[in-house]
Amino acid sequence: MMKAPIYNLAGEKTGERDLPEDFFGIKPDGHLLWEAVRTYLYNQRQGTHHAKTRGEVKGSRRKIWPQKHMGRARHGDRYAPIFVGGGKAHGPRPKEYYIRMPKRAKRLALRMALADRAQNDRVIILESTRMDKPKTKTVYNFLKSVGLLGKNVLFVPKDYDRVFYLSARNIPDVEVLHADQLNTYYVLWSDYVVAEDGAIEKLKERLL
Repeated sequence: MMKAPIYNLAGEKTGERDLPEDFFGIKPDGHLLWEAVRTYLYNQRQGTHHAKTRGEVKGSRRKIWPQKHMGRARHGDRYAPIFVGGGKAHGPRPKEYYIRMPKRAKRLALRMALADRAQNDRVIILESTRMDKPKTKTVYNFLKSVGLLGKNVLFVPKDYDRVFYLSARNIPDVEVLHADQLNTYYVLWSDYVVAEDGAIEKLKERLL
């Protein structure tokens, strides 16, 4: 049975929790995880990149010097790709990068990513992320106490928690995604997943 340590926000270990075998017991499939990561990264791209061709650069089309008797190479206007300020030959054009991945495959990939972290003892349960006001030092001291400073840490509150997000966002190598936002890319990016008590149950409802 896989277990996860339980900590409070002060960094004190308060117990252990058995992780559900039906959720974390599956074997990760490298290709499916790759597909999920590729889909996520492709869908972040705007695809608005655009470089002007020589025909799109605004300016005079006058021939820069006579064809003959100049002792120089033959050229047309100054907006040919070989000139500074000219158009771009075979430059980037707007493109649609969107990829659709089946919902069942996407959910399964997220489960596999979480299972990989759980099977390698990389899941920690946090009693609560609730704070009265944003305070980065509280989250920093928690990471220091648990030995996670310098690691890629993904916090997973069970619901959107603006105060905790504001407290953690300025710490390097830390991301905060609540249970409904969680995706395969960030789970695999993380060295440790720190889930709020109740977040795993919410993920089970979402993914099973």
